Amino acid sequence: MIWLIGIGGSLGAAGRYLLGNFINKKKTGHFPLGTWIINITGSLLLGILYKLHMTNEISDWVWLFLGIGFCGAYTTFSTFGYETITLLQTNKKFLAGIYVLTSVIVSILTAAMGFMI
Repeated sequence: MIWLIGIGGSLGAAGRYLLGNFINKKKTGHFPLGTWIINITGSLLLGILYKLHMTNEISDWVWLFLGIGFCGAYTTFSTFGYETITLLQTNKKFLAGIYVLTSVIVSILTAAMGFMI
């Protein structure tokens, strides 16, 4: 079953890269919008998948492929940390604070929303 996680992870990482680049080419300003949107949508999807898995509406293999593999590679906590440090090093402390607070709060809220769907 590890191959399901690997394939899902490969697709999640590719999706993160493509969507992040697409969003970041369209945006203006310093806020890392691509990573923010990816983390929020990934949290929502993971919440939905978790509920479906816990209520036996999706199989273990779907959970491994999408929940563990795809979402695990799609969401970008390490990039979040890097971008926060970059904002702090460029003296954008307020923007860094907004990024951290909204990323954490909105990710938790969307994961909960996904679970409630």
